Amino acid sequence: MTSARMTLEELDAFLERDFPQMNQGGKTYVVEAVGDRYARVRLIYHERHLRPGGTISGPSMFALADFALYAAILASIGPVALAVTTNLTINFLRKPEARDLICECRLLKLGRRLAVGEALIASEGEEELAAHATGTYSIPPDRQSMLERSGRRSA
Repeated sequence: MTSARMTLEELDAFLERDFPQMNQGGKTYVVEAVGDRYARVRLIYHERHLRPGGTISGPSMFALADFALYAAILASIGPVALAVTTNLTINFLRKPEARDLICECRLLKLGRRLAVGEALIASEGEEELAAHATGTYSIPPDRQSMLERSGRRSA
């Protein structure tokens, strides 16, 4: 296994600069740890994440899984802002408590053009999963690779 391309501090700085809308209205998502093909992200509990019945909403859990996959990919390949979700499937397994959610994400495949991963979501302090997601991201070719494939060199 290779080491991560971005440290936690580098990833935080990149996200703050290039993706500030993720925490618009106050810090919501906190990347707590990254490694090669791995990220742990916290969704900070707030009433705006609740749905009727006092549980964390599905869209909030979906966004957490998607963001955790993005963090794991960036930590593994470096600051590729235009990596995008091509598919994300989530299974809601149980009602999460009205408190912070923790998402543990690992990449199952990390190729040059696609990354596939899974995200496990649980309420803080709980072992039982609230949701399980799998996702695929498209990784754009970098400029240097495109130039090399076309037979040109960068200036």
